[in-house]
Amino acid sequence: MTTTIRLPQAADLVPLTDLYNHYIRETTITFDLEPYSPEQRQRQWLEHYAPAGPHRLWIAERQGQVVGYASSSALNRKAAYSTSVETSIYLAPDCHRQGIGKMLYEQLFASLAAEDVHRAYAGITQPNLASEAFHRSFGFEAVGRYGEVGRKFGRYWDVVWFEKALAHS
Repeated sequence: MTTTIRLPQAADLVPLTDLYNHYIRETTITFDLEPYSPEQRQRQWLEHYAPAGPHRLWIAERQGQVVGYASSSALNRKAAYSTSVETSIYLAPDCHRQGIGKMLYEQLFASLAAEDVHRAYAGITQPNLASEAFHRSFGFEAVGRYGEVGRKFGRYWDVVWFEKALAHS
């Protein structure tokens, strides 16, 4: 099967929302607790990204279906953080370990290469050895741990933060 990596389109809003909502309902990968409606995602999320600049969104599509996405978002709203981004990647549950995540991150980092972005960060809820190995394969290194920073599914979870220096830094 051929996977295409592309910029988002308006028609992607519902499948992107459904994909993310799966991770809200079923995992601790995100600390969101309540699923989103497509309208909420449009206002709070999709409009944040652009085809240029440091805040990007790339879609993975296979046989006309959205099967994943990768993004770079503001790390913090304060101006001095503008050259740092937080990266995220989400794949359809049946699309792990098929190279789609690698394709998405390669496109994301290629698109950031000409931007004024100095560092990329990823917060990984513990334990998640697969995500840690994936991020390490892209040059991320663990830089710190937030102990019991989030509560979901009736317990507290740690998050390890990973950092990647970008080549043009």
